[in-house]
Parts: sequence; structure tokens; C-alpha cells
Amino acid sequence: MPFPPQKPQPFERASVEAVAAGTVGCYGLFRKDRWVYIGKGDIRQRLLAHLQGDNPSLVDHQPTHWVAVETVDYDSVERELVVACDPLCRSPANGDGAQRSQATDRAGSGR
Repeated sequence: MPFPPQKPQPFERASVEAVAAGTVGCYGLFRKDRWVYIGKGDIRQRLLAHLQGDNPSLVDHQPTHWVAVETVDYDSVERELVVACDPLCRSPANGDGAQRSQATDRAGSGR
């Protein structure tokens, strides 16, 4: 299950602050044609934390845009999105975190 069709938003403070506080669901960060990260929770709060550099892997991979889907069932939706999108970075809850990213980079996937 990929994200529903929508206009990607720039991964910038202004576009993130436009999200209503308390909106929960899943979000995806990407650059060009490659998914960088799939996350879940309070979308606005999590994206603002990422913009402030809370995840070194995200800083390294420099996502440029984001999309989101509102859902209270964000645990299962996140799992489906991780499988569908195959992001470079994975959250610790989903497994191997930055190690996944480094292994992909070494393998030269470049998708």
C-alpha cells in the first residue's frame, strides 16, 4: 500500500507547521525518486523534530519532500508503507535503523 495520491510538500518548517496539531498518522520523507524514511505518530510534531535534526540518518540523506496519511491505525499502516516504499532509513521500532541505510549505500542500490 503506497501513500494515497497527493501533492508532495517541501520538507520545510512552513509546510510542516501548516499541519493541524494533533493530526496522527504516517508520513514519508523522500528526495528525488527515493524514499528516505517512513514514520508515524503526531505528524506535525514528528516532522518538526526531524527538521531540528533528531535523527542523524535523516540529516545524512537530506530528504526534500514529505507526504502523509491520517490514520489512527498508524502501527499497521506504517508496516505496510515500509514494505511498499523500502525506505533508506528505518526507525528503531521497525528494525535496523541506520545500519539498513549504510548497507543500502554500500550495495549501491541508488533507486
